[in-house]
Amino acid sequence: MTPVRVLLIGMMGSGKSTVGRALSERTTWVYRDNDEILAEVEGIATDELLEQRGREALRAAESRGLTHVLSSEPPLIAGIAGGVIESATDRARLAGPDAFVVYLHTPIEVLVERVGTGAGRPWLQPDPEAALSTLYEGRDELYREVADLVIDTHHGEAFEHADRIVAALPSR
Repeated sequence: MTPVRVLLIGMMGSGKSTVGRALSERTTWVYRDNDEILAEVEGIATDELLEQRGREALRAAESRGLTHVLSSEPPLIAGIAGGVIESATDRARLAGPDAFVVYLHTPIEVLVERVGTGAGRPWLQPDPEAALSTLYEGRDELYREVADLVIDTHHGEAFEHADRIVAALPSR
């Protein structure tokens, strides 16, 4: 298998961490979660960054996290922050040749069920369903634009999704 950077994109609750870990087991490649990447790059946890510096600072940090991932040696599997898709610059970088991008698509009603009360996700408060719906409407098409592969994660198991990703990876 040719070493590549596999970037998992999608809404919170779509299964990036779960599928990322399953893919890591299938390939033996390192999986890095967005929160871990952000903490390494910024020296502060995602929720603390949002609380202390605000949404704009969080988006800028997520962009720097994407830069970090795209400059890391392959092979690598990374869960990418959902907000990077809102930046035209970051979308262009995702669509570029430096990574294989997988959109983990999940219908909004399933996302709402998975995130529940939104505990630990301050940007979903006070109404997680309304917040998710707004984000979903603005992001779904953008995720699809940059994806090399779209996987619906509301059916099937993480290892099945990982197997589909492995089968779709480019061989050079």
